[in-house]
Amino acid sequence: MSKAALRTAKPVVARPTAAARSAPAAAAPAAYSADLVTLTSPQSRGAEAIRALRAHLLAQHLNAGRRSLVVCAATVDVGCTFVATNLAVAMAQVGIKTLLVDADLRAPAIDKIIRPPAPATGLVQCLSAQGAPISDYIQDDVLPNLSVFYSGGPAANAQELLTHDWFEEVMNHCLREYDLTIVDTPPANASADVRRISNVMGYSLIVARRNRSVVADVKTLADQLADDHVKVVGAVMNTD
Repeated sequence: MSKAALRTAKPVVARPTAAARSAPAAAAPAAYSADLVTLTSPQSRGAEAIRALRAHLLAQHLNAGRRSLVVCAATVDVGCTFVATNLAVAMAQVGIKTLLVDADLRAPAIDKIIRPPAPATGLVQCLSAQGAPISDYIQDDVLPNLSVFYSGGPAANAQELLTHDWFEEVMNHCLREYDLTIVDTPPANASADVRRISNVMGYSLIVARRNRSVVADVKTLADQLADDHVKVVGAVMNTD
């Protein structure tokens, strides 16, 4: 993923078994990828760009009382997970109680950047265990003020899990328990997941990448989110 500067802009126009429920949660992650620049390379251009994005969102989003942000993209490989993960760490670094959710149930990647020491149960298992204690599936204190809701692996029935009312209940729990919930999502051109997730959470940030993203694709995503009554709070350009 690109670790170069980011440029913010205004939006484009626009019940498993009892044994499964009682499975112990994984310990706090022990390793971090070099892509986590806000932690591993705090003086880099990428980290500084993430801090600039943080300042913008603090002023224009969190200070308005908003507690959710879906990070999304029109296509694959534009740096969506990079932005979501680094932004979550940056928010935690200024004392905001933050939850990072890997809601990409197609090809989850947060566990490649914030690496648990063992496979962690997560959103897939929680959504499959309707009514189970949600906090049992969240890894708390991964870093000071940062918790992670891993995906728990890919799911063959991702759309069904996300469409169920239980998903909305799970996300509402997260919004109550954390100052800010940041959600990573699969690309919009691969599934309708991002539209469902954004509709539940209410607010989205679109990520694009120079020389890879097509303006028409980004506009289509912005229009779709607007049609779904989602507020697009801005756009981020990953630059090479």
